[in-house]
Amino acid sequence: MKAFAIQQEKTIQAIEMAEPQMSATDVLIEIHYIGLCGSDLSSYRGLMPFVTLPRVPGHEISGVILKKGSAVPDTLTVGDRVTVSPYTRCGVCPSCRSGRDNCCQYNQTLGVQRDGALTERIAVPFEKVFTSTKLSPTGLALVEPFSVGYHGANRGEVHETDTVLVIGCGTIGMGALSAAVRKGANVIALDIDDSKLEKARRFGAAHTINSSSENVRERIDAITNNEGVSVVIEAAGSPATFNMALDLVCFSGRIVTIGYSKNETGIKTQLIVSKELNIYGSRNALRVFPAVIGMIEQNEALFLEMITKIFPFDETPEAFAYWDANPGTVSKILIKVK
Repeated sequence: MKAFAIQQEKTIQAIEMAEPQMSATDVLIEIHYIGLCGSDLSSYRGLMPFVTLPRVPGHEISGVILKKGSAVPDTLTVGDRVTVSPYTRCGVCPSCRSGRDNCCQYNQTLGVQRDGALTERIAVPFEKVFTSTKLSPTGLALVEPFSVGYHGANRGEVHETDTVLVIGCGTIGMGALSAAVRKGANVIALDIDDSKLEKARRFGAAHTINSSSENVRERIDAITNNEGVSVVIEAAGSPATFNMALDLVCFSGRIVTIGYSKNETGIKTQLIVSKELNIYGSRNALRVFPAVIGMIEQNEALFLEMITKIFPFDETPEAFAYWDANPGTVSKILIKVK
């Protein structure tokens, strides 16, 4: 069967793969759409530390069940429209033993530590599969990235009395923003792109700040009566934005970092101590897929606005080249496989 693999920096080519092998607890999924993630772009650029090349990318999955193993429960049937949690768990590391298998020490995410789903069919354990009778195939492809953002809001323990600053309004940042709005928080969206900030307003942000043209400190002080925000969710992944989070969060506040910098951040440790901050890393997603599916089902048309462009399967190399050339204007690219 056909797949696309990143062979070396900025080179992705069609390859032939063997048909997936199924166990009794697996389902065989026909891939319809794959969303491209920032990690896929980083792999394409040769900047992803967890990836060895060649690698088949893709972990934002939409498809249909073609076949099920003999031990798969009746809750899943052939023909179901599905998405997939692309992470693994070892069951024995400290994270898994504590119930936080989203950050399993030995996790192997599809398309990162192991070959992914940018192919025609994949076999996955049934417990990794989530269905929706309401979402379109394109909507299902958005579930995983929005789940990562949603988990970030959970890590920050966001509630209705919080003022939450979301830095970076890509798909994952918008997932965090959507979750914070759903939890009743007063949400501020920050980005350098006005079109992304306009989307943030439609997703429920009460305030938006363009950090390239506005004085961020003055805006935050005006919104918070000079106190700072109670929660910052950093989804941009740069040294500047992480230190911005330290500056803008209030005393005894909380910072969640979903994005991670490829460079040294130069952390202002004096602010961590003097403000007695709680700083949380946020990795993958933990038991939020059903909640995110329900959230998108309530207003799928709004979430579909995050899709910048859809490329046919055979134009996968063009899709990566397009994103590489236009990183600031892309929210989400989908590959239509079927």
